[in-house]
Amino acid sequence: MEENLSELRKKIDSADEMLINGFTDRMKAAAAIGEYKKQNGLPVYDAVREENKLEAVAKTAAETAGEDMGAYTKELYSLLFELSREYQNSLIKPKSKLYDEITHAIDSTPRLFPESALVAFCQGIDGAYSASAARRMFLSPDIQFVKAFGDVIRAVKTGYTEFGVLPIENSTAGVVGDVFKELETCGLYICRSVKLKIEHSLLANRGATLDSVKEIVSHEQAIHQCAGYIESLGGKKITYLPNTAAAARYVKESGRDDVAAIASRDCAKIYDLVPLAKDIHDNANNYTRFICLSKEPRIYPGADKTTVMLTTANKPGALFKVLSRFSALGINLTSIISRPIEGRDFEFRFFLDFETQVYSDRFAELMSTIGDYCEEFCYLGSYNRT
Repeated sequence: MEENLSELRKKIDSADEMLINGFTDRMKAAAAIGEYKKQNGLPVYDAVREENKLEAVAKTAAETAGEDMGAYTKELYSLLFELSREYQNSLIKPKSKLYDEITHAIDSTPRLFPESALVAFCQGIDGAYSASAARRMFLSPDIQFVKAFGDVIRAVKTGYTEFGVLPIENSTAGVVGDVFKELETCGLYICRSVKLKIEHSLLANRGATLDSVKEIVSHEQAIHQCAGYIESLGGKKITYLPNTAAAARYVKESGRDDVAAIASRDCAKIYDLVPLAKDIHDNANNYTRFICLSKEPRIYPGADKTTVMLTTANKPGALFKVLSRFSALGINLTSIISRPIEGRDFEFRFFLDFETQVYSDRFAELMSTIGDYCEEFCYLGSYNRT
């Protein structure tokens, strides 16, 4: 048995030697093809050529060695194509119109993030978590409040304000769907991000008790973040309001002792309410990430996180080809969020967050080539996280 195993391994070693020789010859040919494409202004990625080649090699392998070998061969050649593209890109170092625009944004953005914005626009009223996030981003912001997420977007797009601050995701309740919906079409850019620890309290008018409270009001996200605590109280009516600060103000203005709001401790001070319970969120590590939006791309020094939005063809392997670019370049992909495309059955738009310095060669290569693998591709900004 040991001799048989030894002989079999010799066969693998011999096959490996042939593979190495064939692989290096193939990569040399790929480099020559890459040079030809560069001189003639052709893209590295040729989807039709690759698809036809994959089907051809899979068919040949299936006919000569069985159906299972056809599938394995297709996988092998998919990897070979990815390596060939990566090698060609490393030699050609292509630059796209998008990358030129990003480079211009880097060069034209001030070296320091503004300490005092002309106006930082937050959804909500005084006491809202968005206002706290804005004060984390800017030392002395002039905060203007509006009613809805869409109003923040419009204020920045029209130039009425310089920046807009919006919540985008929570560590417990997940993404803020309405904000992602706005990002799909707004044409604005993320220029900074901040993670804010969310600490909810149950606030009521003086004289109220847990027993007297029959109704709890707050933003939908806050309700979800405190679902376990609310359930422990048993049988409380739940009412959704635009934000946590609005809920606190509603309780104050109602004068009732049978209603309480889930909001921040700051709201207790602002609206003269008392906390019936503190830290009622289910997850002690309860954080919300807020983004700062600008009309033009602003890329401040040290930007190491980027967000993009894309769609792919609705066929096997399409998304894999996009994601494999990150792996091939050694870029850490930190988030993938899918959103249904309106008017298209079970087709999705993807939001991707990834980490790499905007000054790196790998970032340049990714931004210059990834659009070739997508039906639609949109750059949403590179920024610092605080």
